[in-house]
Amino acid sequence: MTETPQRNRPDDPGGDDGRKSPLTKRGGGAPATRGRTTIADGVVEKIAGMAARDVVGVHAMGSGFSRTFGAVRDRVPGGGKSVTRGVKAEVGESQTALDLEIVVDYGVSIADVARDVRENVVAAVERMTGLEVVEVNIAVSDVKLPDEEDEPEPEPRLQ
Repeated sequence: MTETPQRNRPDDPGGDDGRKSPLTKRGGGAPATRGRTTIADGVVEKIAGMAARDVVGVHAMGSGFSRTFGAVRDRVPGGGKSVTRGVKAEVGESQTALDLEIVVDYGVSIADVARDVRENVVAAVERMTGLEVVEVNIAVSDVKLPDEEDEPEPEPRLQ
């Protein structure tokens, strides 16, 4: 969105008499237009990961290998849970593209879950970052069966 400066607005006491408006003191332009904001790929990945996990029917994010590796990393002190697991973002100046890898629950419509994930992710990323989401590619890497156990919790080394 490009803003054009306006003169003689009711809230702008400055005008054509040579006085500077309080809104355009030093540096020229409104304060909100000075400088630029950059958003890291990881920020968009976190937002997208959280939004995707909120969708009913998404059991987990990432492939089996990345979930196993992540489970080990989660147990390392300071490692923390990775909300970016299964999410890859490419961020440009005004647009972003996302690749998500999900595991769905058995019995859900994969097409419906993918649509809901796409809608939720686009809405969250665009609302929080102002970036235009040009695409959300979703790869379903597994189905969680009802009788399958979740990944086993390793025994803690320290008690």
